[in-house]
Amino acid sequence: MGYCRVVVVGDRVWVAGTAPIPPDGSPPPEDAYEQAKLCLDLIRAALEKAGSRIEDVVRTRIYITDQAHFHEVARAHGEVFEPIRPVNTTVFTQLFDPAWTVEIDVDAVLS
Repeated sequence: MGYCRVVVVGDRVWVAGTAPIPPDGSPPPEDAYEQAKLCLDLIRAALEKAGSRIEDVVRTRIYITDQAHFHEVARAHGEVFEPIRPVNTTVFTQLFDPAWTVEIDVDAVLS
């Protein structure tokens, strides 16, 4: 498709929509909470490669396929971001792969 997982321009860092795709290519977890945790782990790794940290996130965007998944996704998000408290937008929508219940992207700064 011609895109990067993470882009750094100046002191800004953008991590593209991150789906719950395990690094080994196996199927995503079935549970929305586990999918959200995986997305956040992948985002953390992308930020670190770019020279940033999860603590430097200023905005998150969460795309969820069904409102029934909201509380589980919010729990995973809160475990990571409760002390950081970035701004957030959550949208209910259809995702590329029907096995995905959540996709997350973030904006951060370089510390």
